[in-house]
Amino acid sequence: MFCLDLDEIESLDKRYLLFSRNRFNLYSYYDRDHMSFRRPDTKGNLQLWLKRQGLMVNADDKVLLLTFPRVLGYVFNPVSFYFCCRKNGEPLCAVAEVGNTFREMKRFLVPLAQEGKKVSFRVRAPKEFYVSPFSDLDVEFEFRLVAPGERLSIRVDDYEGDVCTLRSVVSGRRAPMTNSKLAWFAIKYPLVTVGVMFWIHWHALILWLKKTPFFRKADRPERQLGVFNPHSSLQQKS
Repeated sequence: MFCLDLDEIESLDKRYLLFSRNRFNLYSYYDRDHMSFRRPDTKGNLQLWLKRQGLMVNADDKVLLLTFPRVLGYVFNPVSFYFCCRKNGEPLCAVAEVGNTFREMKRFLVPLAQEGKKVSFRVRAPKEFYVSPFSDLDVEFEFRLVAPGERLSIRVDDYEGDVCTLRSVVSGRRAPMTNSKLAWFAIKYPLVTVGVMFWIHWHALILWLKKTPFFRKADRPERQLGVFNPHSSLQQKS
């Protein structure tokens, strides 16, 4: 995953041979791969969304985005994370932008929850979004996010009442962004975004063969709320 300062993306395009913004390259960042509200850039669209949630992020405030870039033009992001702080470094909030294989997206606001010396963010919220046929719409997401540093620590768990039914962890170490690193990671993690989609479907097949109960997307459109870029199955039923 790339951790990008949204104010620096354009300069990264000019600095690195293998990285581009809104154009084809080995690695590319496209603003339209994230939720858009008619602003030309991701930060502007995030500011507008946060304003609707009652939070103001100013133009000179800092936003870090943890996400997958396009690799040779292809991308799929199960979830991207925004970390927002004031110009002086004061943490403000985080936002989880969840995607599904229908190319729908939904954002979840994750408030600050200071824990010791670490800057962390935490919330439990109704999912009300079709992520997997093996996960009911009525479960809750619990996001536990630590602002990126030298190490990455992110948890997203599913809860049915007080029972945790699925635990998800993202961890890693910071690596510098250089032309040589970008070239090496293309060899070490070839077509990583294609692999993400492959493994999602592979594990879905295993669950289906095990006769795990599943839910059809079109069955309950009224329980799929706050969805951006809704699939035709929602539009037809609404």
